[in-house]
Amino acid sequence: MTVVVRIHQHGGPPVLRVEQAEVGEPGRGQVRLRQQAVGVNFFDTMVRRGEVGFPLPAVLGVEGAGVVEAVGPGVTGFAVGDRAGYFFDPGAYAGERLIATASLIPLPDDISTEQAAAFLAGGLTAWMGLRALHRLEPSQTVLVQGASGGVGALLSRWAKALGATVIGVAGSPSKVDRVPAPALWSGDPDFAGKLRSIAPRGVDVAYDLVGQATFDQVTSAVRDGGRIVAIGAATGRPQGGTDLRRRGVEVLGGSTPQYVNASTVGAASAELFGAVRAGVFADLDLVRYPLADAERVHRDIQARALTGLPVLTVG
Repeated sequence: MTVVVRIHQHGGPPVLRVEQAEVGEPGRGQVRLRQQAVGVNFFDTMVRRGEVGFPLPAVLGVEGAGVVEAVGPGVTGFAVGDRAGYFFDPGAYAGERLIATASLIPLPDDISTEQAAAFLAGGLTAWMGLRALHRLEPSQTVLVQGASGGVGALLSRWAKALGATVIGVAGSPSKVDRVPAPALWSGDPDFAGKLRSIAPRGVDVAYDLVGQATFDQVTSAVRDGGRIVAIGAATGRPQGGTDLRRRGVEVLGGSTPQYVNASTVGAASAELFGAVRAGVFADLDLVRYPLADAERVHRDIQARALTGLPVLTVG
């Protein structure tokens, strides 16, 4: 038996229930993973509220990391005692779980399970934006709308480390100091003027991690012939219009599993782990919660009270 955090209905944080569940033995191509850390993402809150089509009851969470405890028939590449993580496989809020080896990423010795759980989903989504959807060049100026959130915090720091000029936009004045300078507040009455003082022609690429609520601001920030890379849509999916086509602005988007797949995950995770060990994200704190306190971290996300990257610890 193991501890899981499951929902039986949609709603607020109180719908999260801490329960016991049978794990069983791994089947063909699976391992039993004893998890040491579980990542928490905004996507989890969308599942909880019923905004994503997951059947109920459901164990929340899509990323985690731990140690292989048992291997099923036909497994190659992983053995008992190996450390591994994953970034999109539902059912992560659990002490132990069965998981297909196709979902697993081997962890280097110098990357902890907590780091893997905190950085894999957000970091590989950032990689998608910086390497797959748009190949960022050091000479470019970029805007990151939602730079104080999980993916935005990683993407803005990584883009800066790659040599780009990064303008990070926070959703509230209190979060501006969490964004690498130059940073702006999306509600600033002089937002346009301050942006133009940094990028008079507009930015080459705008990364939009917010969606419909700030899309007009994003479109006005990007230069003619530039790009908008839409990653996630916390406030609804934006719609590109005739004006963007007239201006030659390309709108790109996609899901992380679409771009980080069997053919790219090795190179993508290696580049992410390289950024972690180089200290690109060193100023971002991990905020730890016991697995049984999953409701509390969901409350903190709802209240916008997080001060770092949340991780559920196991054991």
